[in-house]
Amino acid sequence: MRAIISILCVFISGVIYAQNPAPADTATKRILLLGGYAHLGNGKVIPQSAIGIANGKITFVMDGKNFKPSRLAFDTIIDVYGKQVYPGLIAMNTSLGLSEIEAVRATNDYNETGSLNASARSIIAYNTDSKVTPTVRSNGILLAQITPRGGLVSGQSSVVELDGWNYEDAAYKMDEGVWLNFPSLQTVKAWWVDSEDDQKKRSEKQMADLSELFYEAQSYAAGNNAVYNPNFEAMKGLFTKTKTLYVRCNYVKDILAAIAFGNKFKVRMVLVGARDGWMVTKEIKENNIPVIIMRTHVLPERDDDDIDLPFKLPVLLAKEGIDVAITDDGFWQDRNVPFQAGETVGYGMDKEDALKAITLTPARILGIDASVGSLETGKDATIIVSSGDILDMKSSDVQMAYIRGKEISLDNVQKQLYRKYMKKYGLKDAE
Repeated sequence: MRAIISILCVFISGVIYAQNPAPADTATKRILLLGGYAHLGNGKVIPQSAIGIANGKITFVMDGKNFKPSRLAFDTIIDVYGKQVYPGLIAMNTSLGLSEIEAVRATNDYNETGSLNASARSIIAYNTDSKVTPTVRSNGILLAQITPRGGLVSGQSSVVELDGWNYEDAAYKMDEGVWLNFPSLQTVKAWWVDSEDDQKKRSEKQMADLSELFYEAQSYAAGNNAVYNPNFEAMKGLFTKTKTLYVRCNYVKDILAAIAFGNKFKVRMVLVGARDGWMVTKEIKENNIPVIIMRTHVLPERDDDDIDLPFKLPVLLAKEGIDVAITDDGFWQDRNVPFQAGETVGYGMDKEDALKAITLTPARILGIDASVGSLETGKDATIIVSSGDILDMKSSDVQMAYIRGKEISLDNVQKQLYRKYMKKYGLKDAE
């Protein structure tokens, strides 16, 4: 018993020490960010900018070379000369806030039992007290699309701001899309998998179940129904195009089949993963389908693929006029999203286009580009300021962050531990 109590005391003391910063208060100050090199997120830059913020919105973005601000017009004037200013970054397809410790099942709440779970809502499982969120926020991620996993139809995703007391505070756009793990038509030959015949039968059964679900949901959406069906209710927006169908698939056969499936039911679709997308750019472009690339820091899918194919995949798609968003795969890994985008610059992507792939393009896919994704007058003042290039892991150092004009703490448990042990050993960076 004493041993158990001792362990609990150690655990509790660790929890007490590693406190998340409190959510920021509502923005009331009129702020001017003056002199920074502003990357607007839409491909444009202003080398020496002036950005005004009031009531949580951007009031102006302009060339600040000859700008002489009135002290009465602003509560706070912040000199960011020599620093880089960006829109807040957006992480797509993440289980951030739904998973805390991968190896501890009780801390993972991103999937439901069963196969067809369109009514499952990721937002109600979102944990604003996750210790992981501040570590991600410290690298400039200020919004995230939290998504369910598992089954054929995983459920609904929502967009959250990475600041808030609870999920209602954090929610930016609820239930904006339905997630589908498309049945793979690709058979795998290996000793640890089922036979090819069994794989084909399973795929055919899944496609049949999926088609039946969508036919019934489409009929439900078209008429008055006496019996309430939560799955069909959740899917209604797909057929009115107020919701997006996100389809996880990678291989050529699967991509083409997914495109045909989306066209059959006339839904707005986004491909997620699409590692073979470079082989079918014509079909993707013709159907005006955006693509979310999951991680560039990964090995090629096949032994005979170019070794640098994952690095240049976004470039190959973007050159064909396809809208490309870049993200990572997981939750704590999202801190690397800017560096995943930065990798593409060495393979032909313009640096501002790489930034767009983690700001404005995700915002467009999510249907929130009218308010976030770029530094433009009238949009939310969701902004980050870095002393170096946000896309470069060596120089990136986010020093300020604002979500709708609220200054966000960039402290996190890792920084707390750093300070703790620097202090313990009397090293000068302890404070």
